[in-house]
Amino acid sequence: MTIREKIDKILGNALVIIMGTMVLNVLWQVFTRFVVGNPSSFTDELARYLMIWVGILGAAYVSGKNMHVAIDVLPKRYGEKTQKKIKRIVNSLVILFSVTVLVIGGLRLVYITYLLDQYSPALQIPLALVYLVLPLSGLLIIFYKISDLLNKS
Repeated sequence: MTIREKIDKILGNALVIIMGTMVLNVLWQVFTRFVVGNPSSFTDELARYLMIWVGILGAAYVSGKNMHVAIDVLPKRYGEKTQKKIKRIVNSLVILFSVTVLVIGGLRLVYITYLLDQYSPALQIPLALVYLVLPLSGLLIIFYKISDLLNKS
């Protein structure tokens, strides 16, 4: 099993766990609101943070599987050699975006919220932990795209 396959498996399992937790959390919220009549105070915030994590980590996962949304009208008009060049350019641009926005910008956001000692209102967890998904996802996307560049060039 290659490193990429191991990361795929770990990331896929993490997404399943996050999604399952989110479903149970929302079910608990509905139960406490409509059956008990006293809505749970933390469930709304937890669902929001889990949705952020599943969305951003899910983007890294589909990027690794090359299942992300793409406009392929232009590449289909050219031959195989030109298509490979276009894929290399696109992968390089994705790496550039991931480095600048997700990793550098995400780390700055994590650092600032850590320095400001910001906590979530209901769960009382550091918001830096919530925002940590940005650089983590960025690193995963960079890994996947570098792997694509090295294996398909």
